[in-house]
Amino acid sequence: MWLKGLCEMFAAEGIDVPALLRDCGLAGAALSAPEQRFPADAVARLWELATARCPHPNLGLQRALCDRYSGFRLMEFSLAGCATLLEGMERLERFMALLSEAASFSLTESADGYWLQLGLANPAEPLCRQRVAFGLLSVLMQASWLVRRSIVPLRVEFAFAQPPAVEDFTHAFLLPAQFDQPANRMLLARDDMLTALPTHNPVVSSLHEQLLQHHLLQLGHTSTRYRALSEITRRLKQGEPRRADIAAALHISDRTLQRRLQEENVSYQQLLNEARMALARQYLADARLSLAEISDLLGFVDPSNFHRASKRWFGVAPGQMRGRANQDAPA
Repeated sequence: MWLKGLCEMFAAEGIDVPALLRDCGLAGAALSAPEQRFPADAVARLWELATARCPHPNLGLQRALCDRYSGFRLMEFSLAGCATLLEGMERLERFMALLSEAASFSLTESADGYWLQLGLANPAEPLCRQRVAFGLLSVLMQASWLVRRSIVPLRVEFAFAQPPAVEDFTHAFLLPAQFDQPANRMLLARDDMLTALPTHNPVVSSLHEQLLQHHLLQLGHTSTRYRALSEITRRLKQGEPRRADIAAALHISDRTLQRRLQEENVSYQQLLNEARMALARQYLADARLSLAEISDLLGFVDPSNFHRASKRWFGVAPGQMRGRANQDAPA
């Protein structure tokens, strides 16, 4: 049903949705089916065509549109039952696959609060800037709804270059956004994240968490690759995740995970390597992180393993790769 809401947002922006769906090969009649899944490439194509047909450059970047059409309705009650906003965002992190098998969402604690980062489960795929801006703003609006007040981020960063009509971002996020950054993310204050939710109910929270787990099981093996890659990416900062741990997080056995990945012509080691390489490229572009810190964030026990992996991925050592990234960065 989240895609139905997305199409309603496109319509509110003046886009001919029936023609859009037809050109993307998506059946409009199936949009309301709660268990219906849509191919990630078709949804990416949907965003691509919608942005091309939108009369202005920042499709969906309005607080009212994100508040109404974000697609969180499937898990809204589950998030609302959590004790704090932090607990709710942690639950969103675990169940993001219910909203999109292609999306990734992660939380990282910092000295000032928590970074909420949005990306793709497969980091190698291109990401439409309008799509990620809409997604990040939707998370902010959902967080504000949960605490029943408007949250102003401490910082908002995007990996893409400064777009036209940049004032749209200031109006949406309530502060100027930063562009050409290592990741698409926003920093929320610790006090905001630890806010107690007025709708907290442990019984309801537990019930809805079980329902979300049930929905994940209903997704089947078609999204296993994306879900596994997203879970690997989320857990790497805690150390190299074992396949059995990822399987448990997906509520399947280790053997079932291995079999399903084989059916999709990919191995667990390939996914682990893919996640590390994409994150390494991102981290090396961030001058605030030391090479030792990056090695830890990638789950390497020994920095020498990171050194060897960098030469395998990029043909050069991490320090040299960082130098290239800095040279390529916009002035």
